[in-house]
Parts: sequence; structure tokens; C-alpha cells
Amino acid sequence: QVQLVESGGGLVQPGGSLRLSCVASGNIFSGSTLGWYRQAPGKQREMVATITTGGRTNYADFVKGRFTISRDNSKNTMYLQMNSLKPEDTAVYYCILYGYAWGQGTQVTVSS
Repeated sequence: QVQLVESGGGLVQPGGSLRLSCVASGNIFSGSTLGWYRQAPGKQREMVATITTGGRTNYADFVKGRFTISRDNSKNTMYLQMNSLKPEDTAVYYCILYGYAWGQGTQVTVSS
């Protein structure tokens, strides 16, 4: 059974940065597409970024140029580097290993 564990969330001021990590158990990580989603209070969960096995990335328009998704298959870990954070980026961020599992989420709060 695959399990995903996110970390790295927290409180940051507008304009600040955070790096989220998602560590996967099991041995299917390197062969799977991965992604980050987020869900703000009262809103639907939305895709933030995805990365394929070959490293091809895709971003939602609202994070392009600010967020960077990456993966390290040797560590079964995916990252989301978030720069120039805005209050509207406040949400619970989830990682997904497509077809297998979601993480439990990590809270990101952007506020002064």
C-alpha cells in the first residue's frame, strides 16, 4: 500500500517562500506521475502542478512563474518550491501519486 506524507507547510508573510515535500512509501514512485493540489476553505480542490516520470511539468496559471515542482526518484520525494506567496495561496496542499494515493495535506497560511 502506497502512503504519501507531506511536510513543509506553515505561516509565511506575503512575498515569502516555502518548500513543501512529499515522501512516498513503496517502489512505484519513479514510474508514476505526481502532482500537487490545494483546497482553500469553502472552495473545491484544485490542481497546482504536475510532473511526469520524464520530468515534464504543468502548472496552473495562478502559480506560473512563482512555484516550481520537482522530484527526486532516488529519495521517493517530490517538492513544491513556492515563491512570492500571496494571501490567496492560503490553503491545505495535498500531494498525489496518480492512480494510487493522496497525502493527508499540509496547511499553508500566507498572512502578515
